[in-house]
Amino acid sequence: MSVENVVYIGSKTITDYCLAVLTSLKDESRVALKARGRAISTAVDVAEVTKNRFMENLIVENVEIGTEELESLEGRMRNVSTITIVQKKQ
Repeated sequence: MSVENVVYIGSKTITDYCLAVLTSLKDESRVALKARGRAISTAVDVAEVTKNRFMENLIVENVEIGTEELESLEGRMRNVSTITIVQKKQ
């Protein structure tokens, strides 16, 4: 799956990411929300708030979950959960 419009979810507020999604959807018909670890719940909130409050014609086209192996500060490898939510205008 190749989506050029990607919003990476981190520690900003949900409304900041909703604005980023809306801005991305001005030019394109799809946007992908990508998050890792604790930011996964924020990504789900952004998808739902954007759909329910700002763009009711938005649908979730695809959801992918996975695990990435990252190196911790101590040098050990650890697993981190990931999610990609692809939203599309109807």
